[in-house]
Amino acid sequence: METSIVKSQAYGKDRVRVVRVVRHADGWQEIADYWVCCLLSGEQFESSYTKGDNKLVVATDSQKNTVYYLAKTLPAEKVMVPEVFATEVASFMVNKYSHVTTCHVKVTTKPWERMKFDNKGHPHSFYREGKETRWTEAFVTKTNPPSAEKTTVLVNSGFYDLEVLKTTNSSFVDFWRDELTTLPDMPDRMLSTKVLCQWKYVSDNLAQLQQQQFDSIYAGVKRNTLDVFANDPRAWVHASVQTALYIMADRTLNDFKGVDDVYYALPNIHYFPFDLTKFGLKNLQNDAEVYMPIADPSGFITATVSRPDKGKL
Repeated sequence: METSIVKSQAYGKDRVRVVRVVRHADGWQEIADYWVCCLLSGEQFESSYTKGDNKLVVATDSQKNTVYYLAKTLPAEKVMVPEVFATEVASFMVNKYSHVTTCHVKVTTKPWERMKFDNKGHPHSFYREGKETRWTEAFVTKTNPPSAEKTTVLVNSGFYDLEVLKTTNSSFVDFWRDELTTLPDMPDRMLSTKVLCQWKYVSDNLAQLQQQQFDSIYAGVKRNTLDVFANDPRAWVHASVQTALYIMADRTLNDFKGVDDVYYALPNIHYFPFDLTKFGLKNLQNDAEVYMPIADPSGFITATVSRPDKGKL
């Protein structure tokens, strides 16, 4: 009887809730509110699975403690930006523990918005409502383990649940037809989706990667997404959701040279005109004013768009 092997492994602590407050001398305060997941992997952990040997296992509680320790001891600028904090935690782990080959840290945040009164931001009061969720994950991997002298850093960033809707300027026509097709051409329709978007950075230089303007890139990707959805005519005229997706990603790749590729997932949340002909009322095509939202099933459009030199998978 053959002995089974551990093909891959990772373990750690998930949903570590940590909040960091920065208090400035003038009374102005800032807040970062995170859910952190930290996972360790390496060949030397295999014995903990196959032989019950815990000698090299860094307790998940210790990993939790490390998140809080670094949130307190790192300079504020290395905590308040999710991408930087994730890379700091991951780098700390692979440098501290020689038997750790890779540390994967994911940070999720639903940012607090500063309250405003008379167009002025309140120094220490915030609110949160109906906003997309921002997240990032960092993988720091030793190039020649157990040495931590050289590492590669992969950072994925993104957001999800950015819910958008427009009542016109979306169409879907000239698609493939056969005996199973019942959907008519839709030269103008309502369009709604919950945007999931992620983008990638890769580097072998942690300090250089941390110089990326992560907050500005996040804001820029969101701005491009909304602007294309609402304003770009190429996404209106006889175009599909696929067209809008490509234009959104293409803009981001052109705006931010540090981004390697961009992925979108766009569920097409349908709003169909309700047929009121039984009641002697016109409410179809050009007369449509009353709609029935359909949650399921929905269309689902995805793609990863990269620079030409990255090639296709």
